[in-house]
Amino acid sequence: MLSLTHRRRLVKGLSYLYILVLLVLALFPIAWMVSSSIKPIEDLFVIPPQWIPEHPTLSTLNSVIYGDYGRGSLFPRYFANSVIVTVGTTLFCLVIATLAAYSFSRYPFRGSNGLMVGILSTQMFPQGMLLITLYLTFLALNLLNTYPALILANTTFAIPFAIWILKGFFDTVPREIEDAALIDGCGRLGVLTRVVLPMIAPGLVAAGVYTFLIAWDEYLFAATLTIKPEMRTLPPGIIQSFVGQFYLNWPNVMAASVLVTIPVTVLFIFFQKHLVQGLTAGAVKG
Repeated sequence: MLSLTHRRRLVKGLSYLYILVLLVLALFPIAWMVSSSIKPIEDLFVIPPQWIPEHPTLSTLNSVIYGDYGRGSLFPRYFANSVIVTVGTTLFCLVIATLAAYSFSRYPFRGSNGLMVGILSTQMFPQGMLLITLYLTFLALNLLNTYPALILANTTFAIPFAIWILKGFFDTVPREIEDAALIDGCGRLGVLTRVVLPMIAPGLVAAGVYTFLIAWDEYLFAATLTIKPEMRTLPPGIIQSFVGQFYLNWPNVMAASVLVTIPVTVLFIFFQKHLVQGLTAGAVKG
C-alpha cells in the first residue's frame, strides 16, 4: 500500500504527464505547419514524414510574399487590409463597449440585468444569421468593398462579449473614488478616462485581444462583403490565392499560415500578463 507521500508524488507525476500530452497535442499542428512551410513540395508527402526538412528552403515564403512565375503577390495587400480592419474593429469595439458597459454599471435601470443577458445571448447565434441583413444594408449604403463595412460587421459580432467583460470590471471600481474625483472638479468623462479606465486596464486588454482575434481570423463577413480581390483580408485572400477547384497548394498555404500567426504570437507575448489577469479576474467579477 502506497504511503501518503508516494500517492502525492504519483498524482503529481500523472498531472505532469497529462499536461505534457495536452502540450504535445497543442503544439503538433504548429510544428507541422512551420516544418511544412520550409519544405520543398516533393518532401511534403513522403512516408515516413520528415519533421526536420533535409533540404530546408525559404522559396515558399518568398513565393507567398513576392509572387512567382512573373506574377506579383496580393498577400502584402491582404495583410495590410487585415491590419486596418482588425485595428479599426478593436478600437471601435472598445470605445462602444466601454461606454455601454460603464452605463450598465453606473446607471442601472429596470430590466438592465435582463438586457445584459440578452446582449450576451446573441453570441449563441451564428454569423450566418446576420449575413443577409448586413449584406443588404451595406449594399443600400454603398459600403460593399470598403473597410467600414468589415469593421462594422466584425464589431456587431464581437461587442456583446466585450461589454460583458468590461461591465464586470466597472462593477468592482468603488463609487467613492469617482465621487472624490467629481468633488475635485473632474467631469464625468474625465472621471471615466483618467480615473476608472486605468484601474480596469487588464479588462481592456482582455476585451481588446478577444476582439483582435475575432477580427483577425474572421472569414465569412470578409468573403461576402468584399468582391474585389484587392479588398480581401487574409482568410479569404489565402483561399482565393492558393486553393483552387481541383488543387490545393499546401506549401504556400502553410507558409501563409506561418506569416498570419506571427502578429497573434507577438500580441500574446506582449500582453500575456495582462490578458491572463484580465480573463481570470473577469471570470469571478460582476
